[in-house]
Amino acid sequence: MKLQIYQVVHVGAMVLMTAFLFQAFANPDPKNKKRSAILIGSLGLLTLIGGFGLVSVLHVGFPWWVIVKLVCWFGLVSYSGLAYRSPGRIPLLTGVSVALILIAITTVYFKNAIAG
Repeated sequence: MKLQIYQVVHVGAMVLMTAFLFQAFANPDPKNKKRSAILIGSLGLLTLIGGFGLVSVLHVGFPWWVIVKLVCWFGLVSYSGLAYRSPGRIPLLTGVSVALILIAITTVYFKNAIAG
């Protein structure tokens, strides 16, 4: 049961964090900055807790794919603030965010196919 709880927390928080990130990209109004930072930061923390809970329950140690996913997570969490500071870079941030999300998802499915 613990495994499923961590999976739901991890995936659910990640989906919501991504949704709020793209909402920040769509409407970088400075009035929304504080709310957006709180939501994305809190959901990012839940994503991290759920992910490390999964690593702990699955007893996989600290393999290469955990590092890749941490880099993706860090990038996504930090981009909402950049959207408010540099609205002109939102198309670039959107593209990089999509790439980070696809890398994180691909890592889940191919972690066993790549030796390491």
